[in-house]
Amino acid sequence: MVSFWLLAHAEAAAEHGFGLNPDLLETNIFNLVIVIGVLFYFGRQVVGNILSERRSRIETAIGEAEKRQKDAAAALAAQQQKLTQAQAEAERIKAEAAQRAATAKEAILAQAKADVERLRSEAVQDLSAARERAIAEVRARVTAMALERVEGQLKSQLDEGKQQKLVDRSIASIGGGR
Repeated sequence: MVSFWLLAHAEAAAEHGFGLNPDLLETNIFNLVIVIGVLFYFGRQVVGNILSERRSRIETAIGEAEKRQKDAAAALAAQQQKLTQAQAEAERIKAEAAQRAATAKEAILAQAKADVERLRSEAVQDLSAARERAIAEVRARVTAMALERVEGQLKSQLDEGKQQKLVDRSIASIGGGR
């Protein structure tokens, strides 16, 4: 370092060319030391204040983020609970609907069975009534045919004398005799 100093000093003596200037007031090194010292002395507080403000903002932001996270977790838990309740309610409604459907099915089947029995009963009654009507109609026809035949036979076999005797006997048997 001594040789560097000598070299710099020798050079400065050779007409203000390149070299180190040993005069501290003339050089910028002294000025730089003063500026750095002032910045260090006063800047430490400013930088400290800036850093402490930044730190408090970061802490505040972290606190708010943690609070939002807790709120979101609580909201999520509440919504999950509501979802669970809604699913339970849906299952209850589904079971109730299935029960109602089974009850309605049984009621419809019972009603259908009763209707079938009623229709059978009505059919049997209608069939019996139709049979009775048919029998009565056949009887009436048979009676009418028998009467026609008897009349025809009577007309052919009875003359006027026999007819008079038959009428007299019928009147006598009735009680209005002569």
